[in-house]
Amino acid sequence: MSLLDFARGPALDFAMAVFLLGVFWRLFAIVLLPWAKDRTVKRAGAPSAAAGALGTLIRHLWVPKDFGLTSRFTLINGYVFHIGLAVIVFGFTQHILFIDGVFGLSWPGLPTGVITVAGVVTLASLIAALVRRMTSPVLRLISTFNDWFTWAITFLPVLTGLLAVAHLGARYETLLAIHMLSVAALLIWFPFGKLMHAFLVFLTRGESGAFYSRRGVKI
Repeated sequence: MSLLDFARGPALDFAMAVFLLGVFWRLFAIVLLPWAKDRTVKRAGAPSAAAGALGTLIRHLWVPKDFGLTSRFTLINGYVFHIGLAVIVFGFTQHILFIDGVFGLSWPGLPTGVITVAGVVTLASLIAALVRRMTSPVLRLISTFNDWFTWAITFLPVLTGLLAVAHLGARYETLLAIHMLSVAALLIWFPFGKLMHAFLVFLTRGESGAFYSRRGVKI
C-alpha cells in the first residue's frame, strides 16, 4: 500500500469515524447534562429565553464601540480566516467530490484561481493571528498547548493543500498524501480541541444569553 492509498483509505476513514463520533459524543454529553431549574423571578419586560439567546449571538457578531482597535482587528481577522477556510473546504471541486462521496451532497465548485487566492489570504490571516498571540503579553500568558496545537493543525492542511495544487516541493502524489494526512489529523483533533467551538459557540453563547436576559441583562 502506497502512502497515498493509506492516506485516502484507512487514515481518512479512521479520522472521519473519530470526528463524527467525537462531535456527537461532545454535543450529546452537553445536551444531556442535568439542568437546574431557574427559580429566580423573571424581570418585568425581559425577553423570552429564545430571544435572549438569539440577541446575544447577534450582538457578538461585532465588538462594542467602546472596545479598541486591537479587539476589532482580532474579530475581523477571525472572520477572514473562518470565511477563507469555508471557501476552501466547500468551494474546491475536489473537496466537493469528497463530500459527495461521503454524504451524497454536491454543488458547483469555484475556479481554482479563486480557491488559491482564498488559501493564500487564509494562510496570511492565520499567521497574523499567531503573531498577535505571540506578541501580546496577555494572550501569550493564557495560551496553552491547546491553542498552539490547534493553530498548527489548522494551518497545515491549508499550506499542504496549496503546495499540492501548485506542485511545489515534491511529487504531486506525495504532496496530496501529506495533505490528506494533515486533514485526517485535523479531523481527529477536532472534537477534543478548541476547533470544537465551531459547534459549541452556539450552545454556550445562547445559554448565556437566555440566562442573563431573564434578569434583564444584555451581554
